[in-house]
Amino acid sequence: VQLQASGGGLVQAGGSLRLSCVASRSIFSIRTMGWYRQAPGEERELAATISNGGTTNYADSVKGRFTISRDNAKNTVYLQMNSLKPEDTAVYYCRLDLPLATYWGQGTLVTVSS
Repeated sequence: VQLQASGGGLVQAGGSLRLSCVASRSIFSIRTMGWYRQAPGEERELAATISNGGTTNYADSVKGRFTISRDNAKNTVYLQMNSLKPEDTAVYYCRLDLPLATYWGQGTLVTVSS
């Protein structure tokens, strides 16, 4: 399984970005997909996940600002990021969980300037 993430870039504080992650296989039956992020010098952490039933989970730091969604017909998971803060600066990775394996995308860099 390959995951292609895109949509990162440089944005000013208060701005918005939308990340996309396209999977090389159908995600219809994939129970959980998610976005994680890794800031410089920090460990990778969860940003948001979404189940195939549409249940979402967010890190406290992004609640109310980020929205995760999935389009099974396009094999794509999105992360809409609003009201961005400098502390949101990180490489964002999408993740796909199968019963016996976990797959990661290559990451897309988000830089928020103050």
